Amino acid sequence: MTVGTVAAFWALSLVFVVTPGADWAYAIAAGLRHRTVLPAVGGLLIGHLAAAAVVAAGVAALVAGSPLVMTVLTVAGAAYLVWLGIDILARPSTPRAGAEPAAGSWVRQVVQGAGISGLNPKVFLLFVALLPQFVDPDAAWPVAAQMLVLGLVHVAGCAAVYTGVGAGARLALRARPTAARVVTRVSGAAMVAIGALLLVEQLVVQLAKQLAAT
Repeated sequence: MTVGTVAAFWALSLVFVVTPGADWAYAIAAGLRHRTVLPAVGGLLIGHLAAAAVVAAGVAALVAGSPLVMTVLTVAGAAYLVWLGIDILARPSTPRAGAEPAAGSWVRQVVQGAGISGLNPKVFLLFVALLPQFVDPDAAWPVAAQMLVLGLVHVAGCAAVYTGVGAGARLALRARPTAARVVTRVSGAAMVAIGALLLVEQLVVQLAKQLAAT
Protein backbone atom coordinates (compact mmCIF):
# COMPACT_ATOMS: atom_id res chain seq x y z
CA MET A 1 0.00 0.00 0.00
CA THR A 2 1.66 3.18 -1.22
CA VAL A 3 1.42 6.75 0.03
CA GLY A 4 -0.46 7.61 -3.16
CA THR A 5 -3.06 4.95 -2.38
CA VAL A 6 -3.56 6.29 1.14
CA ALA A 7 -3.84 9.85 -0.19
CA ALA A 8 -6.41 8.79 -2.79
CA PHE A 9 -8.49 7.04 -0.13
CA TRP A 10 -8.23 10.07 2.17
CA ALA A 11 -9.47 12.40 -0.58
CA LEU A 12 -12.44 10.16 -1.38
CA SER A 13 -13.21 9.60 2.30
CA LEU A 14 -13.14 13.34 2.94
CA VAL A 15 -15.86 13.86 0.36
CA PHE A 16 -18.20 11.75 2.48
CA VAL A 17 -17.04 13.35 5.76
CA VAL A 18 -17.71 16.93 4.61
CA THR A 19 -21.22 15.98 3.47
CA PRO A 20 -23.64 17.10 6.23
CA GLY A 21 -25.51 14.30 7.95
CA ALA A 22 -26.32 12.91 11.37
CA ASP A 23 -22.70 13.27 12.55
CA TRP A 24 -22.70 16.96 11.60
CA ALA A 25 -26.02 17.55 13.32
CA TYR A 26 -24.78 15.95 16.54
CA ALA A 27 -21.46 17.85 16.47
CA ILE A 28 -23.28 21.16 16.02
CA ALA A 29 -25.78 20.39 18.77
CA ALA A 30 -22.99 19.32 21.13
CA GLY A 31 -20.98 22.45 20.35
CA LEU A 32 -23.95 24.61 21.29
CA ARG A 33 -25.06 22.67 24.36
CA HIS A 34 -21.78 21.86 26.11
CA ARG A 35 -18.53 23.51 27.15
CA THR A 36 -16.51 21.48 24.68
CA VAL A 37 -17.31 19.42 21.62
CA LEU A 38 -14.45 16.96 22.20
CA PRO A 39 -16.38 14.23 24.10
CA ALA A 40 -19.13 14.19 21.47
CA VAL A 41 -16.63 14.10 18.60
CA GLY A 42 -14.67 11.41 20.44
CA GLY A 43 -17.79 9.28 20.57
CA LEU A 44 -18.40 9.74 16.85
CA LEU A 45 -14.81 8.69 16.15
CA ILE A 46 -15.17 5.59 18.32
CA GLY A 47 -18.16 4.54 16.23
CA HIS A 48 -16.30 5.05 12.94
CA LEU A 49 -13.22 3.24 14.24
CA ALA A 50 -15.34 0.34 15.45
CA ALA A 51 -16.96 0.10 12.02
CA ALA A 52 -13.53 0.06 10.35
CA ALA A 53 -12.36 -2.67 12.73
CA VAL A 54 -15.44 -4.78 12.02
CA VAL A 55 -14.90 -4.42 8.27
CA ALA A 56 -11.22 -5.31 8.65
CA ALA A 57 -12.22 -8.42 10.57
CA GLY A 58 -14.44 -9.44 7.68
CA VAL A 59 -17.64 -9.40 9.69
CA ALA A 60 -19.24 -6.44 7.89
CA ALA A 61 -19.38 -8.35 4.61
CA LEU A 62 -21.54 -10.94 6.34
CA VAL A 63 -23.66 -8.19 7.90
CA ALA A 64 -24.14 -6.47 4.55
CA GLY A 65 -25.14 -9.80 3.01
CA SER A 66 -27.73 -10.61 5.67
CA PRO A 67 -31.07 -8.84 5.09
CA LEU A 68 -32.25 -9.58 8.63
CA VAL A 69 -29.13 -8.20 10.31
CA MET A 70 -29.14 -5.12 8.08
CA THR A 71 -32.82 -4.53 8.85
CA VAL A 72 -32.27 -4.78 12.60
CA LEU A 73 -29.22 -2.52 12.43
CA THR A 74 -31.04 0.06 10.31
CA VAL A 75 -34.12 0.14 12.53
CA ALA A 76 -32.03 0.37 15.71
CA GLY A 77 -29.89 3.16 14.31
CA ALA A 78 -32.88 5.07 12.95
CA ALA A 79 -34.80 4.77 16.21
CA TYR A 80 -31.77 5.98 18.16
CA LEU A 81 -31.40 9.02 15.89
CA VAL A 82 -35.08 9.88 16.27
CA TRP A 83 -34.91 9.55 20.06
CA LEU A 84 -31.78 11.68 20.33
CA GLY A 85 -33.19 14.30 17.96
CA ILE A 86 -36.39 14.56 19.98
CA ASP A 87 -34.30 14.96 23.15
CA ILE A 88 -32.39 17.86 21.56
CA LEU A 89 -35.63 19.46 20.37
CA ALA A 90 -37.09 19.17 23.86
CA ARG A 91 -34.01 20.65 25.59
CA PRO A 92 -32.37 23.08 23.14
CA SER A 93 -29.90 24.58 25.62
CA THR A 94 -27.63 27.12 23.94
CA PRO A 95 -24.55 29.14 24.90
CA ARG A 96 -25.04 32.72 26.03
CA ALA A 97 -22.52 35.53 26.03
CA GLY A 98 -20.92 35.86 29.45
CA ALA A 99 -22.35 32.57 30.70
CA GLU A 100 -20.86 29.10 30.84
CA PRO A 101 -22.89 26.36 29.16
CA ALA A 102 -23.79 23.18 30.98
CA ALA A 103 -20.95 20.73 31.27
CA GLY A 104 -23.14 17.67 30.86
CA SER A 105 -21.86 14.14 31.26
CA TRP A 106 -18.79 13.45 29.16
CA VAL A 107 -19.51 9.74 29.27
CA ARG A 108 -23.04 10.31 28.04
CA GLN A 109 -21.82 12.49 25.18
CA VAL A 110 -19.26 9.85 24.16
CA VAL A 111 -21.85 7.06 24.28
CA GLN A 112 -24.35 9.12 22.29
CA GLY A 113 -21.76 9.94 19.63
CA ALA A 114 -20.61 6.34 19.38
CA GLY A 115 -24.23 5.24 19.03
CA ILE A 116 -24.92 7.70 16.21
CA SER A 117 -21.99 6.61 14.07
CA GLY A 118 -21.71 3.03 15.30
CA LEU A 119 -25.37 2.21 14.64
CA ASN A 120 -25.39 3.85 11.23
CA PRO A 121 -25.56 1.03 8.65
CA LYS A 122 -24.36 3.40 5.94
CA VAL A 123 -21.02 3.75 7.73
CA PHE A 124 -20.52 -0.01 7.48
CA LEU A 125 -21.60 -0.07 3.85
CA LEU A 126 -19.26 2.82 3.09
CA PHE A 127 -16.30 0.88 4.46
CA VAL A 128 -17.41 -2.34 2.77
CA ALA A 129 -17.58 -0.53 -0.58
CA LEU A 130 -14.39 1.53 -0.29
CA LEU A 131 -11.77 -0.28 1.79
CA PRO A 132 -11.33 -3.36 -0.45
CA GLN A 133 -10.62 -1.08 -3.43
CA PHE A 134 -7.57 0.46 -1.75
CA VAL A 135 -5.82 -2.60 -0.35
CA ASP A 136 -3.13 -4.65 -2.04
CA PRO A 137 -3.43 -8.42 -1.39
CA ASP A 138 0.20 -8.86 -2.46
CA ALA A 139 1.58 -6.23 -0.08
CA ALA A 140 3.77 -7.10 2.88
CA TRP A 141 1.08 -5.97 5.30
CA PRO A 142 -1.97 -8.21 5.87
CA VAL A 143 -5.18 -7.02 4.25
CA ALA A 144 -6.80 -6.48 7.67
CA ALA A 145 -3.90 -4.27 8.78
CA GLN A 146 -4.14 -2.21 5.59
CA MET A 147 -7.86 -1.71 6.16
CA LEU A 148 -7.25 -0.59 9.74
CA VAL A 149 -4.68 1.96 8.55
CA LEU A 150 -7.18 3.32 6.03
CA GLY A 151 -9.82 3.35 8.74
CA LEU A 152 -7.53 5.47 10.92
CA VAL A 153 -7.01 7.85 8.01
CA HIS A 154 -10.78 8.19 7.70
CA VAL A 155 -11.14 8.75 11.45
CA ALA A 156 -8.47 11.47 11.34
CA GLY A 157 -10.47 13.29 8.68
CA CYS A 158 -13.62 12.90 10.75
CA ALA A 159 -11.83 14.33 13.80
CA ALA A 160 -10.74 17.45 11.97
CA VAL A 161 -14.06 18.13 10.24
CA TYR A 162 -16.40 17.35 13.14
CA THR A 163 -14.31 19.30 15.64
CA GLY A 164 -14.26 22.26 13.28
CA VAL A 165 -18.00 22.04 12.68
CA GLY A 166 -18.90 21.85 16.38
CA ALA A 167 -16.41 24.45 17.58
CA GLY A 168 -17.18 26.72 14.64
CA ALA A 169 -20.90 26.64 15.39
CA ARG A 170 -20.21 27.50 19.02
CA LEU A 171 -17.88 30.40 18.22
CA ALA A 172 -20.16 31.82 15.55
CA LEU A 173 -23.32 31.63 17.66
CA ARG A 174 -22.05 32.14 21.22
CA ALA A 175 -23.25 35.78 21.33
CA ARG A 176 -26.44 35.01 19.40
CA PRO A 177 -28.60 32.89 21.73
CA THR A 178 -31.70 33.11 19.56
CA ALA A 179 -29.86 32.00 16.43
CA ALA A 180 -28.05 29.31 18.43
CA ARG A 181 -31.34 27.96 19.72
CA VAL A 182 -32.71 27.83 16.16
CA VAL A 183 -29.60 26.00 14.91
CA THR A 184 -29.82 23.54 17.82
CA ARG A 185 -33.43 22.80 16.99
CA VAL A 186 -32.59 22.43 13.31
CA SER A 187 -29.86 19.95 14.27
CA GLY A 188 -32.34 17.97 16.37
CA ALA A 189 -34.90 18.06 13.58
CA ALA A 190 -32.24 16.87 11.13
CA MET A 191 -31.56 13.82 13.32
CA VAL A 192 -35.27 13.04 13.50
CA ALA A 193 -35.63 13.48 9.73
CA ILE A 194 -32.61 11.29 8.94
CA GLY A 195 -33.85 8.59 11.32
CA ALA A 196 -37.35 8.75 9.86
CA LEU A 197 -35.92 8.58 6.33
CA LEU A 198 -33.96 5.46 7.22
CA LEU A 199 -37.09 3.86 8.64
CA VAL A 200 -39.16 4.75 5.56
CA GLU A 201 -36.38 3.51 3.27
CA GLN A 202 -36.28 0.21 5.12
CA LEU A 203 -40.08 -0.05 5.00
CA VAL A 204 -40.06 0.52 1.23
CA VAL A 205 -37.35 -2.13 0.77
CA GLN A 206 -39.31 -4.69 2.79
CA LEU A 207 -42.54 -3.85 0.94
CA ALA A 208 -40.80 -4.23 -2.41
CA LYS A 209 -39.47 -7.63 -1.37
CA GLN A 210 -42.92 -8.78 -0.32
CA LEU A 211 -44.45 -7.62 -3.61
CA ALA A 212 -41.70 -9.36 -5.56
CA ALA A 213 -42.32 -12.58 -3.66
CA THR A 214 -46.04 -12.59 -4.47
